[in-house]
Amino acid sequence: MLKTPDVLLLFCLVGAAETLYKQWIPDANYENKTNWDKGAVPCGSDTVQFSAQRKVSVFVESTHAVREIRLPVDGEFILNSGAGFYVVSGQDPDCGAGVTAQFKDPASLQWFNPALWQAAATLNDLHDENFLFSVHEESVPCQYDDVVFKDLSSFSVDTSSSQSTIPVKSVSVLGKMFDSTSEFSQYLSSRSGRLQFHGSSAVTVGHAGCGDPSGCECGNSVNNQEICGTVTCESVSCKKPLLPVGHCCEVCGAIITIKYDTGFNLQTYRERIRQLFLVQPQYKSSQLGMSKVFNSQRLMEVIPFGSTPEIQVVILDQEKGAQAETLAQDIINDARSHGTTIGIVEAEFQASSGSSGNQSGSSAGMVVGIVFGVLIIIAFAVVMVVLIRKGVVKKPRIPSMPSLSSTKKNNDLALGDPLDHGFDNPMFDKPTPFFPVMQCRGNSDASLTCLEMPKQAFSTPCFVSVSLSQKPIHTNALAEA
Repeated sequence: MLKTPDVLLLFCLVGAAETLYKQWIPDANYENKTNWDKGAVPCGSDTVQFSAQRKVSVFVESTHAVREIRLPVDGEFILNSGAGFYVVSGQDPDCGAGVTAQFKDPASLQWFNPALWQAAATLNDLHDENFLFSVHEESVPCQYDDVVFKDLSSFSVDTSSSQSTIPVKSVSVLGKMFDSTSEFSQYLSSRSGRLQFHGSSAVTVGHAGCGDPSGCECGNSVNNQEICGTVTCESVSCKKPLLPVGHCCEVCGAIITIKYDTGFNLQTYRERIRQLFLVQPQYKSSQLGMSKVFNSQRLMEVIPFGSTPEIQVVILDQEKGAQAETLAQDIINDARSHGTTIGIVEAEFQASSGSSGNQSGSSAGMVVGIVFGVLIIIAFAVVMVVLIRKGVVKKPRIPSMPSLSSTKKNNDLALGDPLDHGFDNPMFDKPTPFFPVMQCRGNSDASLTCLEMPKQAFSTPCFVSVSLSQKPIHTNALAEA
């Protein structure tokens, strides 16, 4: 990770109306000693070797003496004006015995590695090394940024990701800026373009700049896995480490969350913070990043129901977050006093010490959540009643519970009712048969009219005898002798 002087105020403008410049740090320059395995630029007694199977584009700024050069199968030298090579016969007295110097392979350097980019508000700030601090996702070029590769240099960058394209506003290579899709596509198809840009995702230019005064979201959340896969997080020792939105690692410091209205201007507010606080001596070592993020909303702080745009201010220092917390409290106090004039509706912070603060009271969010939840429940009930009355939704049938009186009545046996004998036991129980008793009367046309009498139990089978006469006929149940 790059180290910057403590005296620099590192401030992130991501999301502001002005575009940021993101500059690629590595290069594939012959004169860069870090590109050689021996840690030094080869001299007249040395043998220069490039990996035969590697594709490389090397920028040569000046003239160099060598003993021998072993070139790759597919590669190129981009020669600056007056640059070149010449072979020294014998030993170079200023070089020593000579060694074989191997050029390192730059092809493994990834576009989505945040440590390989520098950000600045202007091109002059890039040249003066006035770099900005930002969370990991926004250290990599956002869709509204201008991408810069150094003027006198070549490079090799792997653009592989899960997305098919990498949109940016413009790309500058060797001093030429490409902001036209067709023109940049033509460069990518050239020999230099194919050696410098490789990978599964295509870099595209021509994306419109941010036109929202409150800022725009970076858009790199879709590449979070690729970005965080290149980051190694250091251990932190604060009481309550914080994880900012868009950052891969927990940090010690403070995070301010700002809710705003239509009168808020991110660029104006950034300048206000710089003039009021960051110029003060006690905050010179502070790192402060500001960006627009979308924070998920939760009903009663439990149920997610959408997201809202907020301004996130991340403050870091080298004192385990103590100085960052003081700066965060100063910013909150300023928002409490002047929030209505600068478009701030609410501002709160949390610190790695465990402290927190809210411009409008710590319980305001909970109260709003509860009220909102009650309104949703009432609205749901009203809609259900209307749908049931219109027949769209059928009212569920609720089974009735038996009352105590009906239960008691069902348990009482009426006089003459048969007793419950339980289940039949074929070993011991012998069911008592019931036989019908019929009473019949003869009619004048010699027909019979019979009525069934109440059932009576007999221990033995019965027979029914019928007497035919001119008188009424009676049937009698006769027990078998």
